[in-house]
Amino acid sequence: MKPKYSYKTLSRAHSLRRDATDAECRLWSMLRGRQIGNAKFRRQQPIGPFIVDFVCLEHRLIIEADGSQHCDSAKDVKRDAFLRAKGYRVMRFWNSDILTSTEAVGEQILHALTGPHPPTATRRAPPSPLKGEGYAGEVLST
Repeated sequence: MKPKYSYKTLSRAHSLRRDATDAECRLWSMLRGRQIGNAKFRRQQPIGPFIVDFVCLEHRLIIEADGSQHCDSAKDVKRDAFLRAKGYRVMRFWNSDILTSTEAVGEQILHALTGPHPPTATRRAPPSPLKGEGYAGEVLST
């Protein structure tokens, strides 16, 4: 089921695409058109209550371009925890690294795309037992 986003959220995502930073533009020029690992990326994509910079839904990989306002951000810790709980991997790069070490950033992204994806919580957890099954308690004999 495809989530529905409010007009406000979609407008915000559109304005973030339109007003991209230099680092986001550089990163998008690498990610667009399946240039890295033949992976399709979207930019400024809403996921839950957040708008992520770039996401490859197929590989469940999120790429974030961070400026100095993200240094030691408690909001980013909560955000990343939410996204990881949804089964996404989150990679963060400083804007300065994107602008000065573009090739190295691209190599790290390619490595993440081609490396094994850690299992999501739903794939990791065993299914819930059916009613009356799976009782691990001790059976008392009389």
